[in-house]
Amino acid sequence: MSQRQQLERIMEIDRRIREGGYPNAEKLAETLEVSRRVIFNDRSFMIYRLGAPIAFDRERGGWYYTDKTWSLPGIYVTQGELMAFFLSLEIARRYIGTDLESPLRSAVDKIAKAVQGPISVEINDLRSHYTISEFNTITLDAQLLIDLHHAILNRQRVWMRYYSARRGVMSERVVFPYHLHNFQGDWFLIAFDTFRNDFRLFLIGRIQQMKLLKEKFERDESFSIEDWIDSGFQLYAGGDTEEVAIWFSVNKAQFIRERRWHPSQTIEEKPDGSLVLHLKTGGLVEVRNWVLQFGDDAEVLQPISLREDITEEIRRISARYGIDRGNG
Repeated sequence: MSQRQQLERIMEIDRRIREGGYPNAEKLAETLEVSRRVIFNDRSFMIYRLGAPIAFDRERGGWYYTDKTWSLPGIYVTQGELMAFFLSLEIARRYIGTDLESPLRSAVDKIAKAVQGPISVEINDLRSHYTISEFNTITLDAQLLIDLHHAILNRQRVWMRYYSARRGVMSERVVFPYHLHNFQGDWFLIAFDTFRNDFRLFLIGRIQQMKLLKEKFERDESFSIEDWIDSGFQLYAGGDTEEVAIWFSVNKAQFIRERRWHPSQTIEEKPDGSLVLHLKTGGLVEVRNWVLQFGDDAEVLQPISLREDITEEIRRISARYGIDRGNG
């Protein structure tokens, strides 16, 4: 049986002893649907590994604690759970930002002190075995994440001064916050924008000022965060979806086929080893930018509007570099 199942049994044994029920192996085995031997092994583990002061009361026919102040360790973890915690910690440090370094370290210290038994927290040893590279993310005030979390939880309206990089202007908005979304290390707020009367994605690092308003908002329960994100491509979300087909050369085919680029993707293999990636997405601006990074190893086949958009972008790039289109 797994250590998790054993932990659940130990917690049940502890509860019954603490309630004064004087449980014994026979009763516990019947209730927990295991053998008496398993229960005795659990009791031995509690006594010799966790230091539980368990004794047998002959008159009552069951177990009790000789020291009623004793309690189970606050946290008991398996090796796999410890590694999962470490990896989540390391990722959190990079994705959330250095502003949360202090509370993260505090959390680690508390957990390390609480863990007892055969597994110990050796964060520094684990850190020497794994490396997680950081993204070039926008500097973020972690307090913004905390405040937005409260606003989402309490359904509070939010006023903010926001810089739109696409339009190059600063504007004031009142939004209904729904969800916090991390994309490649940067944090975004998915919210209903009362100015646009639609859902929008806001880069939290571009929020210049923010204030939680007293007014509440009625959450649209029919709105699906997952569907809204999946309707777009990478960063861009929302909008009408279109059928997209992109050819990739043999040089990039393996790179494309071994990754999941979009929930709707399908791959059409070609006899020469190249492939066509099919998507259904509304994020055509992001698709354009993504395709351009592959140079002549990628070609948009459809939709025609996206193909024309990329063609025009290539013309602008050529002009920027002083290439005479007439000379090829």
